[in-house]
Amino acid sequence: MKIDHVHFYVEDAKVWRDWFVHHLGFQAVTDRINSFHTCTEVVKSGAVCFFLSSPLLPTSPVAEFLRQYPPGVVDVAFAVEDVEVAIALAQRHGAKVLQPIQEDNTGIASLKWSKIAAWGGLTHTLIEKSFVTNTNDNGQMTTDNTFTAIDHIVLNVAVGELERAVAWYGKILDFQPQQAFKIKTDRSALHSQVMVSRNGSVQLPINEPASSNSQIQEFLDVNRGPGIQHIALRTTNLISAIAKFRASGLSLLSVPQSYYSQLKQRPGLPLSTLELEAIAQQEILVDWQEYTPVVARQTAPLLLQIFTQPIFEQPTFFFEFIERRFQAKGFGEGNFRALFEAIESEQIKRGTLQ
Repeated sequence: MKIDHVHFYVEDAKVWRDWFVHHLGFQAVTDRINSFHTCTEVVKSGAVCFFLSSPLLPTSPVAEFLRQYPPGVVDVAFAVEDVEVAIALAQRHGAKVLQPIQEDNTGIASLKWSKIAAWGGLTHTLIEKSFVTNTNDNGQMTTDNTFTAIDHIVLNVAVGELERAVAWYGKILDFQPQQAFKIKTDRSALHSQVMVSRNGSVQLPINEPASSNSQIQEFLDVNRGPGIQHIALRTTNLISAIAKFRASGLSLLSVPQSYYSQLKQRPGLPLSTLELEAIAQQEILVDWQEYTPVVARQTAPLLLQIFTQPIFEQPTFFFEFIERRFQAKGFGEGNFRALFEAIESEQIKRGTLQ
């Protein structure tokens, strides 16, 4: 299993197509999927593919969605080996099938797909392709900030739903639990469980609020229910990528310089002074696995992460950009806490956290 594409419902697909091209260096794909009631644009960067749909008529499913929810992710599509087996498993465990298996043999690949309901307005399309399309096509950027993959997708659920959501993804899609986090500050708290597909290609952290003023609760209130809070895009040179994104006018979460003073105090920092200065200049978060006699300091697994401001008008969905060095796995608790505190600062500015 892997992520095939993510589908956003927005108010103007062409405006958001241009946003992805201008701010993040995506390529617009010409083979649009339009109907008389809905306009759909497709953008790609490396193996990352986003569908962007907006309504042309009030009868569009997008218009119906936007009457209930703010713009955001409506569907996360997974490529599977055998869609009939996947749907049979999902149905056996009580999944609601929204679209029975469809087939299309008219394009360059033979496709079979089906769609199931997930949490809130979220759905999952399961797609079987007759062959894997070469990702080194004209949809891939050639610069050093190409996104190599969707690293993970984060789902927020209501208080008390975390255990149920974890069980659902375990039974329906055969995901396995990995890291769990309980993040608490003086102001608010959250609980999180990371779920991973059997082959490790899909990572889905699921969050629930652990306090009434949690940023997760704010998301649920504004989003009018559960949904995708953010998508992490992996890149091989985060410092260079962020410098370009800032130059394009992309708004990113601020990190106080005191954070980097504290990093220097932490034993075993596997970065040169020069590189740490470049990271601090771009306000990137850093976390690493403590090195041991087996893991040399210079090759300690290292996570670099940074987060955008919410991209839509309301404080719901945002992007994360991530670089994993030396086979860094999972999620660093230090970065998780730093993100939590950075979003708390934004909540204070909005007046939703005292």
